[in-house]
Amino acid sequence: MKVQSINPYNQEVIFEVEQFSNQQIEDSIDVAAETYKTWKNCTFSERKTHLLNVAENLKANAKSYGKVITEEVGKPITQSVAEVEKCAWVCEYYANNAAQFLASKTIKTDASNSYVQYDPIGCILAIMPWNYPFWQLFRFLAPTLMAGNVALLKHASNVSKSALLLQEIIEDAGVPKGVFQTIIANSEQIGNIISNDQIKAVTLTGSEKAGKAVASKAGAEIKKTVLELGGSNAFVIFEDADIENAAKVGAWARFQNTGQSCIAGKRFIVLESIYEEFITYFLAFIQEYKVGDPMDENTEIGPMAREDLAEELEAQLNDALSKGAKLLIGGKRVKAHFEPTVIEGVTEQMRAYTEELFGPIASIIKVKTEQEAIEVANSSKFGLGLSIFSENPDRIKSYISASEDGAVFINDMVRSDPRLPFGGTKLSGYGRELSADGIMEFVNKKTVYIK
Repeated sequence: MKVQSINPYNQEVIFEVEQFSNQQIEDSIDVAAETYKTWKNCTFSERKTHLLNVAENLKANAKSYGKVITEEVGKPITQSVAEVEKCAWVCEYYANNAAQFLASKTIKTDASNSYVQYDPIGCILAIMPWNYPFWQLFRFLAPTLMAGNVALLKHASNVSKSALLLQEIIEDAGVPKGVFQTIIANSEQIGNIISNDQIKAVTLTGSEKAGKAVASKAGAEIKKTVLELGGSNAFVIFEDADIENAAKVGAWARFQNTGQSCIAGKRFIVLESIYEEFITYFLAFIQEYKVGDPMDENTEIGPMAREDLAEELEAQLNDALSKGAKLLIGGKRVKAHFEPTVIEGVTEQMRAYTEELFGPIASIIKVKTEQEAIEVANSSKFGLGLSIFSENPDRIKSYISASEDGAVFINDMVRSDPRLPFGGTKLSGYGRELSADGIMEFVNKKTVYIK
């Protein structure tokens, strides 16, 4: 069976590859398990050299790698190149910090010597989505390899060219073959992979449905999972905010990557006293964005990654409009192309309120008080991130604790940074990626007691 990558801008098939047979997958797992025996014994210095070489490869070829991303998912080329460069950053970060993060921790007890030692655990399966085909992988891979583990990637089927390129990039940088491999597999094959005794843990970034399926299967096998699932991030604007700046940051928080980001600001919760002023600025900034060919360096918003995704978003929009929401701008779809869209009057009865809008639609919700704003923010079944805009951050510290999300950003959009832990609560998943917390997810925290 062939797996295809289709350019969403022009609907041309740009890549085809045969799905792996079950035997090919088993062979890949065997290679990973055998390679792990030597990789786990490499020193931090040796792994650091390899990862820095990967970073140099990414930086030297960012434009050509970015072009592949743009062809497969329609991401504007400047954003694709920035994604590749960010992957180099996370490689450098862990190359330079992993030894410190994983240094043995002495704990004073009745023993002559007692400490915690952090050991690798083996081969980790990564199941990754299409919206950031390089970054989603590297934010897992960099700490995982530095910890001494090996990895197997099952990527989204519409980015198979990127998936195979990722293995090529890593091997071209001198990382031993078998340390990281891509497999082309379908969801039905995933269960058997998770059941394989040589797979020790699973990380997944994707939908709530996929997360439940993978966590259930891994749980039955008593294998650890880290899940980074959907998000419906609230973007709250208080009365004392810099309204123009909040609107400018908010517009980009919603529409970067054509709105296809789990941490995008999706629900804009605005105090009624500043509502009209915010809307005026917000719409003005959105209407300035250049929509068009994602290969054009001036383009800021391209097509959605697949036509079926645009159709689903259109259904969510129509549901909201049929139940009383008002369309302020946009709303039109042609195949995978979806206009930047803003709706107001969104209520709990609408899919746009209860579901994640994974595309270029912003929902505006008017509230009367700050307390109501935080309550609405917390009302989502998701819990990935919250943005609050106020010119008095000290005054709103209580709202930081009141938030149920995995991250709170004051006067900025929610973003991932190698130096900070990243992850959510509720149906946004569990576990953390990035920072020192991220590298601890897939290690054996081994207690040593010497008397």
